[in-house]
Amino acid sequence: MATCPPYPTNPPRPHWWQRGWVRYGALTTLLAISGLVILALVREQTGTQGFLVGLGLAVLPVPLLMAAFRWLDRVEPGPWRNLVFCFAWGACAAALIAIIANSFATRWIATATADPAGADTLGATVIAPVVEESVKAAAVLLVFLFRRRDFTGIVDGVVTAGVTATGFAFTENILYLGNAFGTDQLTGDSGFASVTAATFFVRVVMSPFAHPLFTVLTGIGFGIAALSTGRHHLRRALLPLAGLLLAMGMHALWNGSAAFGEYGFLAVYGAFMVPCFGLLTWLVIWTRQRELRTVREELPAYVMAGWLAPAEPHTLASMHARRLARQYARRHAGKQAARAVAQYEAYATSLAFLRQRGRKGRAGPDFAVRERELLDALWHRRDVARPALDHAARATAPPPVAPWPGYGTPGSHAGYGYGYGYAAAAYAGYGYAARPGGFAPEAPYGGYGHGHPAPAAPAFTPAWVPAPLPAHARSRPAYPSAHPAHHQPLPRRP
Repeated sequence: MATCPPYPTNPPRPHWWQRGWVRYGALTTLLAISGLVILALVREQTGTQGFLVGLGLAVLPVPLLMAAFRWLDRVEPGPWRNLVFCFAWGACAAALIAIIANSFATRWIATATADPAGADTLGATVIAPVVEESVKAAAVLLVFLFRRRDFTGIVDGVVTAGVTATGFAFTENILYLGNAFGTDQLTGDSGFASVTAATFFVRVVMSPFAHPLFTVLTGIGFGIAALSTGRHHLRRALLPLAGLLLAMGMHALWNGSAAFGEYGFLAVYGAFMVPCFGLLTWLVIWTRQRELRTVREELPAYVMAGWLAPAEPHTLASMHARRLARQYARRHAGKQAARAVAQYEAYATSLAFLRQRGRKGRAGPDFAVRERELLDALWHRRDVARPALDHAARATAPPPVAPWPGYGTPGSHAGYGYGYGYAAAAYAGYGYAARPGGFAPEAPYGGYGHGHPAPAAPAFTPAWVPAPLPAHARSRPAYPSAHPAHHQPLPRRP
């Protein structure tokens, strides 16, 4: 009986608008046009001199904020294209929509109520928070929908939202500082008593984190939604909305602080903004440490299957060890090797997070495909990355202790020879049987091909670890899948 092939022999070609280069081109064109229009609008309102002064002052906090968000994202760095898109969206598209919408709404309220002062107050405390947080949240939503692989948790939501808000605040600061400079030109004020100095102190020195703080609440909502399983559709929809509403409320409170009296701004700043900033900073750093713990707990399964070296879970779970590995690679083989080590670290981290989602039932249907892609990426970089990671492991290893009786024998709590104490049978429940000697290590790490000697061997190797395989006999190990659909026993490296 004839059967149909599992895949069509001639799959239909996608429509022209479904091609990647068409979408990238359309998005780039949209952002470029928005940037030119917002540039013309800001220059028209501030004048050429005011625009240049505002641009020079507004750019000062941007590198610091970008470096802070990039530091938060160092455990599993997202691609630069996502950050560039978010910053461009905030600085161009979001700022343009906000300026047009806020101006239109304020004028309409002033005309309807015949109260321009009340319209300005209402626009600043009600209209502006709703409009601005909505257009900034649109960038987070787009990354969440179309770059789902890069959006896996709270840290990704915080970084995406924070970078978007940094771009928005950059454009807004140009406008405010440029208008302040124009006011000083008319009144003749200068120095610390000028409006420009006061605006710079409030917006750049005291509260450069204001817009990122508001939008980060939206990012946290999306991040928690990313951690939810596919069955909780209502939760996945309500969490981002709740974060957006909180962002709007905090933004409205900040904008309306001037209406609370002479010291209303300082009261809101000291009693509300600073504590919220500290709390969110603690939350993000705690989440970052939790991510490192996930790396340390999930990667030993791939050690047992032979994909990773024994010390790599501990090394990859330490930011200090990661940095030492990149420095070692750069010092001995140059920038390209350091980049390969950084990619190895990022792929290993993504593999740990993917495995955790698989164990908890949150993995998508492409789990096996994604796992294979990550393992192949690690395998192709192992010859460059492993000497550097081995050096970092030995540099950060705890001091040796005297072995207790029975150490290194099958069935005991045998370590891997690096002092990290992973039990041989601890990961038997991952879908493959554990046995003594389940890890077949690579041949001793060589140099980078530049005449450098190989790192020294570990001080102690358990007796049950088999001898290294010759180079011609090595093959890729099996995939120790954690997905519920792949719980059958899998063979490991011989």
